[in-house]
Amino acid sequence: MSVISWQRQGSVAVLSMDNGENRHNPLFISEFLAAMAAIEADPEVRAVVLASSDAKTWSQGIDLAWIQAAAADRARHGELRDFLNGLNSIFARVLTFPAPVIAAITGHAFGNGAILACACDFRLMRSDRGFFCFPEVDVNIPFLPGMMAIVEKAMPMYKLEELYFSGRRAGGQELADHHVVSKALEGSEAVVQAAIELGATFQKGRGIFGEMKRRKHARILEVFATADQPIITGLKLTA
Repeated sequence: MSVISWQRQGSVAVLSMDNGENRHNPLFISEFLAAMAAIEADPEVRAVVLASSDAKTWSQGIDLAWIQAAAADRARHGELRDFLNGLNSIFARVLTFPAPVIAAITGHAFGNGAILACACDFRLMRSDRGFFCFPEVDVNIPFLPGMMAIVEKAMPMYKLEELYFSGRRAGGQELADHHVVSKALEGSEAVVQAAIELGATFQKGRGIFGEMKRRKHARILEVFATADQPIITGLKLTA
């Protein structure tokens, strides 16, 4: 069963995460990257909306059962390193995609799911359901440096520090008040529709848009290539 699907609505590609909690594991990485490649291959696409088919969850982040099993088995440590590099491949794909990528956050966005939302160019979120949370402080798994660089570009520092160190859950209206999301709207349909409408306002050339994103996010990409690699190689994942 596929965990990612997509369809085009006019000039906007709507990529749907279709696996319930939409946890990130090797299958998620493979299908997400394949979908983004297919979307880019469609010359009519001028924006991408990241959505979820689950009523409660946008993305709960890393598949903890998978990563814990891989970490416990030394024979799978190469697989674990590939997975961590794969997460950075997803982030880099979103950060450099030659069109705006818009997160339509219609449910919980926790951990790596929240980071994925921060990698997007724009975020919209439900005001009446779902929370945004960095639980890493409670599960003893700190951000990689590249993850921190991503959230720093999406959040004002005072709000990032509050949520990062507390692990507290924030709702859509709170995030809109602090400009983490562009809008908070009531109901999933309203969020997705607003994201599609926002995407439809963009009819920019892919060449210039992609180059502007690469230059804007060059520091983050450099952190992936330098600061993250010693940690991934040594699997220094916990405090």
